[in-house]
Amino acid sequence: MKTICLYFEIHQIVHLKRYRFFDIGTDHYYYDDYANETGMSDVVERSYKPALSALIEMVKNSDGAFKVALSVSGVALEQMEMHAPCVIDLLNQLNDTGCCEFLCEPYSHGLSSLVNEDCFREEVKRQSDKIKQLFGKAPKVFRNSSLIYSDEIGATVAGMGFKGMLTEGAKHVLGWKSPHYLYHCNQAPSLKLLLRDFKLSDDISLRFSNADWSEYPLFADKYVDWIAALPQEEQVINIFMELSALGVAQPLSSNILEFLKALPACAKAKGITFSTPSEIIGKLKSVSQIDVPYPMSWCDEERDISPWLGNPLQREAFNKLYSVAERVHLCDDRRIKQDWDYLQASNNFRFMTTKNSGVGINRGIYDSPYDAFTNYMNILGDFINRVNSLYPEDVDDEELNSLLTTIKNQGEELVELHKELDKLESKLEKTKSASAPKVKPTVKATAKVAKPKAVEAKKTPAKKEK
Repeated sequence: MKTICLYFEIHQIVHLKRYRFFDIGTDHYYYDDYANETGMSDVVERSYKPALSALIEMVKNSDGAFKVALSVSGVALEQMEMHAPCVIDLLNQLNDTGCCEFLCEPYSHGLSSLVNEDCFREEVKRQSDKIKQLFGKAPKVFRNSSLIYSDEIGATVAGMGFKGMLTEGAKHVLGWKSPHYLYHCNQAPSLKLLLRDFKLSDDISLRFSNADWSEYPLFADKYVDWIAALPQEEQVINIFMELSALGVAQPLSSNILEFLKALPACAKAKGITFSTPSEIIGKLKSVSQIDVPYPMSWCDEERDISPWLGNPLQREAFNKLYSVAERVHLCDDRRIKQDWDYLQASNNFRFMTTKNSGVGINRGIYDSPYDAFTNYMNILGDFINRVNSLYPEDVDDEELNSLLTTIKNQGEELVELHKELDKLESKLEKTKSASAPKVKPTVKATAKVAKPKAVEAKKTPAKKEK
C-alpha cells in the first residue's frame, strides 16, 4: 500500500541592518527590527495562519487519517515568540491532534554540519530540547538545513540517537534508483533515509500557479492519479517543501489550500494513506544504502551546496565566521551566543550567491552579492572583535582545545560526583527509615513510665494535708 509522507519546513530570516565600516567597534546591534517584525507579520497572515489552520482542519475532517510532519528552526521559534505567538498556538493545536510529528534540525538553520561537528551537535541538542519543551516530545527524526546530507553527516546524526533523516532524492546520487523506497546511511545502517521526490514536491511548491505550465491547472484527483500510477512496489512518496510555499510562493488566490484540503479524500479513494516519518521508519525495511561522499541539498538544479559556498565571497565569509567557533563555544555571554545563531543562518550566505539558478532571489536590502558580502563582513568584523576581547587571538587553538578538554573532563567529574551524592543520599534515607521504628517505641515507653510518677507526686501532698 502506498503512503504519502508530507513534510513542511518553517524558517524565518533574521534581517541584518545596514552596517558601515565605521560602525565597527561602536555599534554591537546588527538587526533591522522593523524588517523582522513586518516580515514575520506578512508571512503569518499570508501563509502560516491559513496553512496551519488548513492542516488542522484536514486532520479533523479525515478522522485522523491525514498526517503531516513539520520542523521549525530555533531562530524562527524565537521570532514567533516575539512577534507571532499565535503561530505557536496553532502549532500546539496541530500537535494536540496526535497526527503531526515535529522533526529536529540545527537551531540556527545554519551550515555547521559542513565544518564543525561540535558546533553542529550543540545546536542540534539545543533544538531538540526546545522542541521537547514546546511540544512535549523529543524528536526522533532529523532534517538538516535545506536537506543537506552526506555519508559523514549521516554518521554524526546517527551518533546523536536519531532513527531517521530526511534528504533529497537527487538524480546524481540515486542514478537509476527510485526515491520511493526507504534507504539507510552507508556508515550507520541504523539511520533510515527518506528521500524527497523533487518533481512531485516542486509541482506544488514551484509550479502550481504557473499558467504556462503544461499541467496547469493542477487538481487534487489528477495529482493523486500520478501517485497511484507509480509501480506498486514503490510504497513511499515523500513530498517535502517550505510551509511558506502555501500562500507566498503560491498565493492563496491560486486555491492552493483548496487543492491541499482535497488530497486526503482523493488519496483515500485510491487506497493511499498518509504517514509520519517515524511511522514509515517503524513499518518498512530499508532496501539499500545510498552513497553520498559529497554533500547534497534540495536547492537549485545541481542539488549541492553551491548556493551557499559556490564562490570565493561565500567561502571567505563562511571560513571567517567559523574561525572563532571554538571561542564562541567557550563563552557564556548570552548576546554573543544569540548573534552567533543569527550570523550562522544559511540565508546570509545565500544572499552572496552569483549563480544564475533560474529562481529569483530576494536579496532584501542588498543591491548585489557583493553588497551582501560587504555588509556581512562589516558585522562579522565587529562580532569577531567582541569574541576576541573575551578570548584574545594570542590564545592559540591548542590552548583552547586543552581548555575545552579540561572543561569537558571537569563536567564529567561533576556528573560522577552528583551520581555518588545521589547514592549516598539514598543510602542515608534508607538508614533513617530502617532505624526510625526502633526509636519510637523507646520514647513511648518512657512517657508511660513517667506519667504515673507525676500523678503520684500530686496525690501525696494532698494526703499529708488531711
